[in-house]
Amino acid sequence: MSGLDRISELPEPLLTQILSYLPTKQSVQTSVLSKRWENLYLSVPVLDLNCSVFGFDSSCYEFPYEADEVLLSFLNFIERLLEFSPELSLLKVKVKCRTTAIDGFMDRLATVIDRGTQYLDVESSTDYYEDSFGVTLPGVDFVPMNLFTSRTLVYLKLSSSGLDDPGLVSMPRLKFMHLEEIKWRVHLEKLLSGCPVLEELTLLRDMEDEFARGNDEFGVMRVRSRSLKRFRVLKHRWDCSPEVRCTLEIDAPGLEYMSLGEDQFDSIVVKNLSSLLKVELDIKFVVNFGEFFDPWDASKRSEIRDFLKGVSSVRHMIISEKTVKALDLYSKVGMIPQFNNLSRLEAVFPSELLQFLPALLECCPNLNNLVLKVVHSEVMEEGLELTDVPRCVSSTLECVEIKDKFEWEEGKMKVASYFLENSAVLKKLILSSTAYNQNIYDKVNQLTKRSPGCQIIHE
Repeated sequence: MSGLDRISELPEPLLTQILSYLPTKQSVQTSVLSKRWENLYLSVPVLDLNCSVFGFDSSCYEFPYEADEVLLSFLNFIERLLEFSPELSLLKVKVKCRTTAIDGFMDRLATVIDRGTQYLDVESSTDYYEDSFGVTLPGVDFVPMNLFTSRTLVYLKLSSSGLDDPGLVSMPRLKFMHLEEIKWRVHLEKLLSGCPVLEELTLLRDMEDEFARGNDEFGVMRVRSRSLKRFRVLKHRWDCSPEVRCTLEIDAPGLEYMSLGEDQFDSIVVKNLSSLLKVELDIKFVVNFGEFFDPWDASKRSEIRDFLKGVSSVRHMIISEKTVKALDLYSKVGMIPQFNNLSRLEAVFPSELLQFLPALLECCPNLNNLVLKVVHSEVMEEGLELTDVPRCVSSTLECVEIKDKFEWEEGKMKVASYFLENSAVLKKLILSSTAYNQNIYDKVNQLTKRSPGCQIIHE
């Protein structure tokens, strides 16, 4: 039995299924194993290529070192794949061309889409070119028009691509859409209107879109969908300046989760978010890097107030350090709305703003769980006194977790004692070992507890 090739004896559908879990380059490399495997990779219903490292170590494809040969080999491979199995449905297609523009690729992609693709992930080129006046402009790969009327597509992810206006949008099965640094020629609202079962939308704005800069009609992005359940705005990989001003409008009555990972919009308008269960905020309500809003700007105060009211039905909220700073700034000139349904709050507090903690908790009258991440800052507020006791601290708060590095020992003791002395129903006070060493933990364990059954846990 030794040396018997049991794998090659498997039926072809099972072999192609196994190869579908490999990147296409590795799938092609199996063609040298035997005559049985020579063309097997051409029947795999998955295409997963990165053109920047394109090349095959096989008898059919030898790695081409010149750029033109790489591109030609790339296109020739796709042509051969389409011609070899004309009835093959490429169910999953993932192509990355970020470093190289490939003329003719989008034409081949149109054919691939017609083959019944269900999962499509395309990262287009970010190459630049010079126009006739010597001005450097970004090249744009516009996706083929038949994408907008695909009846099979379930998952769509596009990066650095262009979306032209197709006239008609109809993607009846699309549930997941991820659009990253897109060049818009069609309105997002129109795109979403043709996706009746869309459940998840992820956006990352192109902050330097030349076309949008010169067209005011693209100054608003409207997320309107009755089916949408999850919406995210991703954080940029690097700090960028707000070249293109834009307003984000969200109207999604079925939305359950929303994450705003960065300030990419000058203003945010929310409507009909009564189903919202969880929200993550890492925003300061102004796009300019390093700047906070002017608290005396009446229109900005109104915008922030309306946004907070719009998400006030949420049950679980996570807020970053800069959002805490923005809320503290807003609270000095306006009243933060009540979050009556909020049962869990996770907040990152700079140590100099701990005085704001009771005021924030006052807006959460039914809070059960609090995760407090306190970060040390150079600017310390001497004489920290936490005297105000909001309703949730005295009557509903059951678990408090204090975590992360926090070097101010006096402040650590005051924060811990504040909750122990004032929380009548507190069941657990969890102290992170990165924040509370054994010595401080022992001191906390000796503090008076209003709730006699409260456990102090050191993790």
